[in-house]
Amino acid sequence: LVLPASVETFRIVTVENNLAQSAVTIRRSDLEALEFDPQSADALLAVTGIGEAAPSLVNAAVNEDLYPDYSWSIGPYLSPSYFDPDEPVRVDGGIKLSGTYSPAPGWEIGGALAYRLFGNIGDSPRVSNSLIEPVRTNAVLYARDDTVLQSLYVSKQWKPGANTYARVTGGYLERMFGGVSAELLWKPVGSRLALGVEGNYVKQRDFSGLGFQDYSVATGHASAYYEFGGGYHGQLDVGRYLAGDLGATLTLTREFENGWRVGGFATITDVSSTDFGEGSFDKGINLTIPVSWLTGTTTKRSVSTTIRPIQRDGGARLNVPGRLYEQVRSGHRNALERNWSGVWE
Repeated sequence: LVLPASVETFRIVTVENNLAQSAVTIRRSDLEALEFDPQSADALLAVTGIGEAAPSLVNAAVNEDLYPDYSWSIGPYLSPSYFDPDEPVRVDGGIKLSGTYSPAPGWEIGGALAYRLFGNIGDSPRVSNSLIEPVRTNAVLYARDDTVLQSLYVSKQWKPGANTYARVTGGYLERMFGGVSAELLWKPVGSRLALGVEGNYVKQRDFSGLGFQDYSVATGHASAYYEFGGGYHGQLDVGRYLAGDLGATLTLTREFENGWRVGGFATITDVSSTDFGEGSFDKGINLTIPVSWLTGTTTKRSVSTTIRPIQRDGGARLNVPGRLYEQVRSGHRNALERNWSGVWE
């Protein structure tokens, strides 16, 4: 795209899934003056403005060919299970087909279908002996079918205000629960702090995955997120969990320059250690590996896993596709400055 010399100011809005994240303002004269500067990236950052992006821009250039859009992938998967006293490591593996279809800005229809080729998670004799609602401890029963519809959902994301972001998702949200989820996030572009609230009404899915059982629950959390600097991130979630217990989860994460993320979390609720069972309370380690690090190609995809000493029912939180915070912060000031060295590419 070549613009006439009369155009002096470029205002570029970063967008992720229809969410306008920030507005980057660059002057043409600065680009021309700094192009061959030995410290061009840092010098350009010093004279570039990064500010709030309005939900919509009058006279903005929009590519009408972006929608409808779809993407899909098919490939192998591994699903590990740890710390079974009878067999410390169990693994299922097979082929997974996943895809998304976006008919219009902000709308997404997505899902994942898995076919197990081998594994032994479903062979475990340890079914739930929980003293509270078995929202996670019946995982063995969910692992006994070879063909599984892991998720199937419709989602809408939009930006109601300059600093706010919203999401509504409905369908089979995860392997064990389906229903409706809504989220609202407040996150200014230059702020290290973000605040959010999420509410869900869900029912437990059948072990076959195609219907629902009788158990239903209203669950949700108020969340605070903070970027400490140096790659350290904190998150505090306070609310009601899947078994109806009330409590809080504290998560601390370190994000490295190569995109790897390692973090730990702990959850304390009003479920006593006796009722919780083995492990006393929920805790574990999260690991996220960027796919680009493995393949050497540019992509935003990543592979994540959670390692727990034991999975019980207390402190169990719903897994929802497309939560807002990570995708919103990826286009805000701190993230843009961290990746600014590639601005001339």
